[in-house]
Amino acid sequence: MVITEEFTLSTKGFCDIHNITEAVADKVKRSGLTDGIAVVFTPSATSAITTVEYESGMLADFEALFERIASQAWEYKHNLRWRDGNGFSHVRAALLGPSLSVPFSGGRLVLGTWQEIAFVDFDNRSRTRRIIVQMVGE
Repeated sequence: MVITEEFTLSTKGFCDIHNITEAVADKVKRSGLTDGIAVVFTPSATSAITTVEYESGMLADFEALFERIASQAWEYKHNLRWRDGNGFSHVRAALLGPSLSVPFSGGRLVLGTWQEIAFVDFDNRSRTRRIIVQMVGE
């Protein structure tokens, strides 16, 4: 069986990281499925989904990493074409990726002890973001 659900987040952009583990776990629990895979997807070119240990030091390190590998200060061809100033956010989102697959068993997500699901908004402005959770299982 396949069940598709979604929820929204209000974000600030500029590497705004949200712990969405509970929201995804709730969708799995409410689905009535016991065993399968949940795919968490952001339909956006400037945001991403990953797993992290969601604590302040790691979040600061994560933001610093992206500034080192895709700095906001650099010139991006995207900005020249569209004049929206968010070329860095597209590059960052492409590096991390828009989706994550997480198994579930007994109606619960199978995650490591410190592993949590994170949504990252890299854009250069606030937005309301959609998160799609598609569950395949029985």
